[in-house]
Amino acid sequence: MKKSVGEVRIVGGVWRRSKLPVLDLPGLRPTGDRLRETLFNWLGQDLGGWRVLDAFAGSGALGLEAASRGASRVQLIERDSKAAASLRQVLTRLPGAAERVQVQCGDAFAALRGGPFDLILLDPPFEADWFERALSAAVPALSDNGWVYLEAPRELTPPVGLHLHRHVKAGATHAHLFKQDNPGP
Repeated sequence: MKKSVGEVRIVGGVWRRSKLPVLDLPGLRPTGDRLRETLFNWLGQDLGGWRVLDAFAGSGALGLEAASRGASRVQLIERDSKAAASLRQVLTRLPGAAERVQVQCGDAFAALRGGPFDLILLDPPFEADWFERALSAAVPALSDNGWVYLEAPRELTPPVGLHLHRHVKAGATHAHLFKQDNPGP
């Protein structure tokens, strides 16, 4: 397994202060504590019963934060086999994680054809420029009144089916929280 070059901590919920290793992998930029705290302040602290997809899991910080705050089912999708193995190792150290969190080594876009999900977390590698594609792919995978969180190097306009609920710029990262448009009567 690749060596950890750092760590991030889960900031809230039952696994608060638990450390997550950050592997030395190209393009891996874990979401910082402040942005994660902001996201879960926007969403609310209790995600009890939510189904969550972390489509570009990396360190797992976003998806594990959701699980720590009560999400009932969290899928962590990571294309790098070493990062996926590291995530599986992390699950063995978090009480109850194995029952609610699933790690898959695979393609994020294939996972986005699943669902429905109450929350989809998108933090694709910035150099890949998959932001619009991932956002559009997330729309049909959402449950009614679902949410999509996206990190990108620029501010993005939502595709049909979503509207921007919140946005913040933190350093070089634009954090977007999109809400599914309400279907008509």
